[in-house]
Amino acid sequence: MIIKKFLAKSEKDAIEMAKNELGNNAIVMNIKKVKPKGLAKLFVRGKVEVTAALDETPLYSQEEAAKEKRPVEAGKFSEAEKKADAPDNSSLEERISMLQALLEKQMMQKEGMTEKVEKTLEIPVSEPKENVEPKEVSESKEEDEEDEKTKAYKELIYQQLVQNEVDEEIAKSIMDEVNRSLAKNAPLDQILANIYQKIILMLGQPYSIKSEENAKTKFIFFLGSTGVGKTTTIAKIASKLKLEKHAKIALVTADTYRIAAVEQLKTYANILSVPLEVIYSPQELGDNLEKLKQYDVCLIDTAGRSHRSKEQMEDIRALLEQIPVNERQVYLVLNAGTKYSDLQKIASVYSVLTDFSLIFTKLDETSSAGIMLNMRVKTNCPLSYVTWGQNVPEDIGEMDPQRVAKKLLSDNHTN
Repeated sequence: MIIKKFLAKSEKDAIEMAKNELGNNAIVMNIKKVKPKGLAKLFVRGKVEVTAALDETPLYSQEEAAKEKRPVEAGKFSEAEKKADAPDNSSLEERISMLQALLEKQMMQKEGMTEKVEKTLEIPVSEPKENVEPKEVSESKEEDEEDEKTKAYKELIYQQLVQNEVDEEIAKSIMDEVNRSLAKNAPLDQILANIYQKIILMLGQPYSIKSEENAKTKFIFFLGSTGVGKTTTIAKIASKLKLEKHAKIALVTADTYRIAAVEQLKTYANILSVPLEVIYSPQELGDNLEKLKQYDVCLIDTAGRSHRSKEQMEDIRALLEQIPVNERQVYLVLNAGTKYSDLQKIASVYSVLTDFSLIFTKLDETSSAGIMLNMRVKTNCPLSYVTWGQNVPEDIGEMDPQRVAKKLLSDNHTN
């Protein structure tokens, strides 16, 4: 969605400007009068500001994207893809069959892998020992061939997980559990089904914000480093809650270090017709609690903080402590393109302050989903939302464990 403001002498002129730039499909989302300040108001007439939006992002399925030679953005959860991934539309057997076909194709394409499999199948038959029937030798040969073939499949799956940036220790634990639970010569579809389900269980179900009638106000904090996309993520979630759940929401920003952050959130607040409170100290949040408790959900934007600064972390702690633990939810917002080692350090520092769920942003800037599985396992914190662009409110969705599992078992570098 493209959102722009147009300033003109009259409402008609501003709307005309919006249509000229965005086209006839543009939607007017907000109209307000802008009065000049100071002495200027004595000599200059007020103007009208129109906020208009245009939804120009078509939904593409993978098949449509292939026809138009337009790649589907990595991590983009379009509605068409969600429907393709939904359990109601395809059984587990169908999904595993698709994965099996993909993996077998990859095996043939991997340089040297075909030769490796062929060599494992070219097991020389030794001379039959005394009192051993030829039939028993043949059966033994077939079993050995199946064992070696299964090993080759498992090795390729392991390499696929590591290639998709799954931590080697985690990938190894997955394969070890498969080896313990399945027979040595288990068929490929059984191996894939086992790994697929294991990854889904490891990812867990997304922990999202629920709006309940007649419930206490939920105070939702968004923490994270500068530039990870906290403010845009809040705008997306606010839009979803207001437009889809019809929740009564309020926005709060403690990010007064960046003027642009306050203005950005103010713009979204105007569009959604929701209140915005700007607080300059943790105590101000406490002072405004009674006023904020008339809303279903209160989304709180915090200033970007360096996890290396103890002083800045204490500022965050003081802000969190204004709300009782049982009345707050906390989300740590992480850039999916950040180094795994840095993400671990960031999560470790914030874990001293509070429990949290994980939001991953900017999935359109990375080709791998392995980082999400890694952080889920290493931190034991629930995954929640993922985002993949700047469009509000479209480019956000709950983490889909089935989709992530598929991505981890597919070759993102060749597809």
